[in-house]
Amino acid sequence: MSVGLLAVVDDILSAALKASAKSAGVVIDDAAVTPQYVRGIRPARELPVVGWITVGSLVNKFVIIIPLALLLTAFAPWVLPYLLIIGGSYLCFEGAEKVLEWFGLHHGHAEEGARNERQLILGAVRTDLILSTEIMLISLSNLDPGLSLWMTVLVLTVIALMMTGIVYGAVALLVKIDDVGIAMAGGDTRRWRHLGTRIVLAMPTVFRVISVIGTVAMLWVGGHLLLGNLGEVGLTFFSDLLHGIAHALEPAGAVVAWTGETIASGVAGLAWGLVIVAAALAIGRMIGKRPSFSEGGESPAKQSA
Repeated sequence: MSVGLLAVVDDILSAALKASAKSAGVVIDDAAVTPQYVRGIRPARELPVVGWITVGSLVNKFVIIIPLALLLTAFAPWVLPYLLIIGGSYLCFEGAEKVLEWFGLHHGHAEEGARNERQLILGAVRTDLILSTEIMLISLSNLDPGLSLWMTVLVLTVIALMMTGIVYGAVALLVKIDDVGIAMAGGDTRRWRHLGTRIVLAMPTVFRVISVIGTVAMLWVGGHLLLGNLGEVGLTFFSDLLHGIAHALEPAGAVVAWTGETIASGVAGLAWGLVIVAAALAIGRMIGKRPSFSEGGESPAKQSA
């Protein structure tokens, strides 16, 4: 009996690792995006905020994504591309907003200095919903179609727990590593003090870089979701264009082909995101809201200068 149980556990873990391998890029994006949501809050509140975002991510996966994905796969698989187009558009919108904020354009947001924890957590959980949806749907699409319903649920459960642990474990490490540096800076040996000081001094730059990576990741993933799923619903021009770019660059190597496809997805994501932002601004003007152009808005490059 124990041998049979071990065999089942081994099958579940093997299927989970195989199915989740292709979603590794989205996991990296998720880990890059999330730290910007806790940047600037009090150090004592960093881990609690990450903890609440982690809880929200688990709720996203187990209460929303997995049940809906299983139901839609069984009864209405044609709906899934439309949902991913909506999710991709949201990421494009978020990424375009971040780019515009580098140039001092803000509209309809709470003051950044207030850093309202509830709004930060809700914003992070909303973004996680999109990224987690892609992770789980990619994983679901790579499962053996012959798996039983219960095996599918168990494999998706393992993937959800594993991905959540990886992403938010990395986020917790990133947001607390400066405290580790401070502790090292107060150490007994000169080498530890020097290393700790270097870590503390480097962290503002690290977070600025992570913020830029997170924004680029939003645009890349959002653009890729948009272009790929437009092809799924019949608008094949965009997905064919993306595949054509990758195919044209294949002779130069897989890395170059992937880079070209990624850049194309990011540019498309930014363009579509700007269209959505423009629509949001137009609607805002219609209802009496005006965008604000902040003199203090600086690009990450200027901030790091």
